[in-house]
Amino acid sequence: MNLLNKKRLVLLVILFITIGLFSLQQPSENSFRGDAVVSEPTAPEKGTRPLKSISDKFEKGETLSSIFKKYGMHTDDLFELKSAVASIQSLRDIKPGKPYSFTLNKDNYISSFTCGIDDDTILKIERVDGCFQAQKYNIPYETRILTIGGTIQNTLVSAFGNEREDYLLALQAADILAWDIDFNTDVRKGDTFRIIVEGLYSEGKFKKYGRILSIEFVNGSQTYNAYLFEQDGKTDYYNADGQSLRKAFLKAPLSFRRISSHFSRSRLHPILKVRRPHHGIDYVAATGTPVSTVADGRITFAGYKSGYGKIVIVNHANGYQTYYGHLSRIKSNIRPGKKVQQGDLIGNVGATGLATGPHLHFEMRQGGRAINPLAVKKVAGSPVPAAQMAEFKNTTQTMNNIYTVALFFDTNNTQRKNHSLQPALLYASLASSSPQGKFRKN
Repeated sequence: MNLLNKKRLVLLVILFITIGLFSLQQPSENSFRGDAVVSEPTAPEKGTRPLKSISDKFEKGETLSSIFKKYGMHTDDLFELKSAVASIQSLRDIKPGKPYSFTLNKDNYISSFTCGIDDDTILKIERVDGCFQAQKYNIPYETRILTIGGTIQNTLVSAFGNEREDYLLALQAADILAWDIDFNTDVRKGDTFRIIVEGLYSEGKFKKYGRILSIEFVNGSQTYNAYLFEQDGKTDYYNADGQSLRKAFLKAPLSFRRISSHFSRSRLHPILKVRRPHHGIDYVAATGTPVSTVADGRITFAGYKSGYGKIVIVNHANGYQTYYGHLSRIKSNIRPGKKVQQGDLIGNVGATGLATGPHLHFEMRQGGRAINPLAVKKVAGSPVPAAQMAEFKNTTQTMNNIYTVALFFDTNNTQRKNHSLQPALLYASLASSSPQGKFRKN
């Protein structure tokens, strides 16, 4: 072998040895595939497993910090996440049951984090050029029109169903008709209702109810109707003649919504009784039941007054006054001179003063003279303007068409949220031969 060939052989041996040593020094997770370097998961720390993504729901009492610890993620990522989102959302406000997901790189550092904030909003944080950027997005719901009906057997809430969304729908219905019906005392067994309401769906599954578009409630021999209509950029409810359902005075000072929220299903809901003494109305209710002012006004007295016990007196427009007596407590911010709005919480039912048991004594006066609260003329809010009356009539006609031809699925029907309105029914003729006023019970 000549000298030149020997030199070439030595150079080749040195080259192979160099390549071998270089390969041994590379991290074990890197491998060569064509021109790209693909990072495989690194060996996890003891007690953890290699993760590329995490999807779960927040449990009660669980925090982002405990989730980081649970999955062995880096705390410096946690601080950077909180800093990135601080101006748009507090991560402490996330409620149990909301979904979350992480995507991570090979070293368990976060690439992105997504979580549900509420029923309408998603928070997404992504690492862009080494920094976290946060944005909130609206959940893209599909809106369907549902037709639901039912009959009162016990209470309004129980007639709507057992799920959380059914409970919220019952409260929404009560809020709409609160100026005409006291749902604590006026509702009777056999009363019926029919509701045309938006159903909001995601990936084909029902998530929650949207707005009630129209409601028909039969209370004894009286039928109440409400139609949702927008004017001047604001939506509100009106009767068939275009008169606003909002009135100067609520039907009662005990809010059905507040009572239903105050007494959970694990506690006995108060069975309200009504007595009508010479002056005013006595509502027999459990101690602690929330009391609300029936109209806008200004507090003129809040304290103890002889036989009334703890009492709040409110002055209203046109010389009206309302009295709320025998309270167990008065809210700390309720004091003379304070302005209150219709529905504001002012105190709680009690038995202070000359009271034989817990109840609310409610009085209404005008010019210092006691009057019957139920006889006060309920002055309505602004009606639909004449210029929009034709549009409003089209809206009511559409809803009435639905009442005439659509099937209203009973609240006991577990499949009612799977049945939505056919678009053709929105324009169906009133002359349709479908049975009117019925709903399906399956």
